[in-house]
Formats: sequence, C-alpha cells, structure tokens
Amino acid sequence: MYFVQPDGWLMLQGALVPSPQLVTDQKMLLLSIGILGATVMPHNLYLHSSIVQTRDIPTDTHSVRRSIFLATVDSNLSLSLAFLVNMAILVLAAATFHRAGHPEVADIDQAYIMLARILGNKMASVLFAVALLASGQQSTITGTLAGQIVMEGFVDWKISAWKRRLITRFTAIFPAICVVAVLGDAGVTPLLIGSQVVLSLQLSFAVFPLVYVTSQEGTMKGFANCGATQFVGWVIAIAIAALNTLLIVLTFQGGA
Repeated sequence: MYFVQPDGWLMLQGALVPSPQLVTDQKMLLLSIGILGATVMPHNLYLHSSIVQTRDIPTDTHSVRRSIFLATVDSNLSLSLAFLVNMAILVLAAATFHRAGHPEVADIDQAYIMLARILGNKMASVLFAVALLASGQQSTITGTLAGQIVMEGFVDWKISAWKRRLITRFTAIFPAICVVAVLGDAGVTPLLIGSQVVLSLQLSFAVFPLVYVTSQEGTMKGFANCGATQFVGWVIAIAIAALNTLLIVLTFQGGA
C-alpha cells in the first residue's frame, strides 16, 4: 500500500457506497461472496465460541459479562484485521495493475511478477509472498483447531494431536494437489475463489443458529442478546443468505 499510494477518497467511497453492479454482475458478486467467506469463515464462529469456554472464568454475573465483552472485542478485532487485509489486496490490485493498464493480471503468479516490474521495487513482490504465506498458515491453523473442536464437541471423537493434524492437513491439501495435477497452474485461481465461495455458502448454517441460540433468554440465562443486537444479527444473517441465494440464481441463469 505504501508503494502504490492509492486514492484514499475513492477507497472510502467504494467502501461506503457499493456499486449497484454488485447485485447484477455475477462475476462481481462471486468475488464479493468469496471475500466474505474468506474473511469470516464459518468454522471460526465455532472456534471463537470454544476459546471462550477454555478460559477459567468465575461464575458471578460481573465476571461473565466482562468475559463476554472481552471476547466480543477479540472477535471484532480479528475480523476487522481480516477485513483490512482483504481490502488491501483489492486496493493493491486496482491501484497497481488497473491504473497501470494491466487489467489482464488476475492470477497470483502473475501478480507476484508484475508487482516488481510495475512498481520498480522487488521488495513489493517479497512482501506480497510473505503475506500469502502468513495467510495460508493462519487459515490452516484455524481450520485445524476448528476441526478439533467440532470433532470433540459434536461427535465426541477424540484423537491424538498428530493424527488430527495429519487428517485435517491432508483433507485441505489433497483437493488442491488433484486440481493442480489435472489442470496445472490455471486451476489454482478458480479453486481458490471456489473454496472461498463455499465457505460463504456455509455461513448461513452457522450464523442463523448462532443468532437464534444467543437470543434465547432461557438458554443464555440472563446473558441473551439485547434487542438491538438481535436486530443487527438477523439483518446480517438474512443479508448473507440473500446474497448467497442471488449468486446461485445468477450462476444458473448464466449457465442456462
């Protein structure tokens, strides 16, 4: 971002006033849904809930409320940082490639090479590669931890750490290896976008139960969501479901 010097006003305008094409252009909607899935990731909702349970918290009302507040800050901070990283990638691509007249750059390997050429600084490509590596590691770690939580909490299946890591890593890597072996480098970008879209499609199955359960006074025992939180939660849940449904409709219409 430091090297490309994007227009801050245009960034703010694009963030606050989405283009109407977002809900009419299938490709734009596909990328947007992919970013949503990559930022939130439904399994992280289970992960954050489980992390709260691992803390030694007194059962008095004040301590529980303080713990909920800190957990909320933790989750919001994590999601905000993920949002900023994804936004920075979009801005970097727009400010570097499109502004320089290279809109054809769409793949990671192309971006890595062209960054140094256009900006005249090899460090830009190095930082880009490091960011991708860090992103991949973060995604793998959270996926492994979430898999452990789901296995232990939902199916009561407890296995040793090395077996769990082997199964989750193999499950994550095997499809990518198959796609690259069959389609080569050309299949990497569609696989990446497709996996992110699948994450977004699964969000509703985590968000709707989450909002519903945390809004039940009998279940939460005095710590249920307030009316404003319930309203915002249901609006977000319905918006996610509506965008995912719209994407499916536009995809089938485009293929018809």
